[in-house]
Amino acid sequence: MAFIDDFAPTHLRLTEVSPTLWLVTFDNPPVNVIGPDMMRDLKELLTELESNDTVNVVVFASADPDFYLAHYDLSADHAVTEALPSPTGYAAWVDITVRISKLSAVTISAVRGIARGAGSEFVLATDIRFASREKAILGQMEIGFGAVPGGGAAGRLPALVGRGRAFEILLGGGDYDGDTAERYGYVNRSIPDEEFVAFVHDYAERVSRWDHRALAEIKSFINKYTRLPDSEYPLHSDAFWSAVPTPGFQQVTKGLFERGLQQKSDIEYRLGTDIADVVANPSAATD
Repeated sequence: MAFIDDFAPTHLRLTEVSPTLWLVTFDNPPVNVIGPDMMRDLKELLTELESNDTVNVVVFASADPDFYLAHYDLSADHAVTEALPSPTGYAAWVDITVRISKLSAVTISAVRGIARGAGSEFVLATDIRFASREKAILGQMEIGFGAVPGGGAAGRLPALVGRGRAFEILLGGGDYDGDTAERYGYVNRSIPDEEFVAFVHDYAERVSRWDHRALAEIKSFINKYTRLPDSEYPLHSDAFWSAVPTPGFQQVTKGLFERGLQQKSDIEYRLGTDIADVVANPSAATD
């Protein structure tokens, strides 16, 4: 049986647009957090793609136009996540981001909605990033927890946006809309939302026609000159997880959940702005 017929993910959907073009749609209500089940789905998909020489392009989209990938699931059992298979031997999220960046297939993030934290890191690990001008929001808010991004944002952003803007993004912890993200190089292009789906499809379909070997060789050369060695990325993960047990991280996390984190709440829509208020007043009463 073909993989696409046998694959039974729980937090994403896989559609064969054509034999050379696959569409992955994240679907984990209410806000598409990245938890153990989604990570299990992604690891299984990556294992297939690593040995597949037919699929030329994989587009990653979201079923929710407001939330692409909100962030890592902060309520998840870390032990369950780390028990998932890891062909690289790295921590669970690093395993995914390293492997996706090395696929022979071209990977495209179709960012329509919010992609913060690990959601932004997933986007950064893909080859090409297109953003909806009106709907996309990207950001790395880990500084508000007193942590570094664990999935390699500090290693991937400088090659895209430059040293100064990487500092701005990671030290400010704020949100970047589609047009600003395009101007900075955080994404390739910002497209009006009404044109977004058609634009991404047309580009992906065009690239999917090319020779698989040629695509893989182009990717290999670009990766050679722009990617850090794989061994660098576990250092980011280790630094993040060392921050998780600290009182500051735990206090901010508790304050965020009290305000509705991981629900369709004001805090999720405005996290890039409001996390600073939570850091200042972690136990403040909510309205």
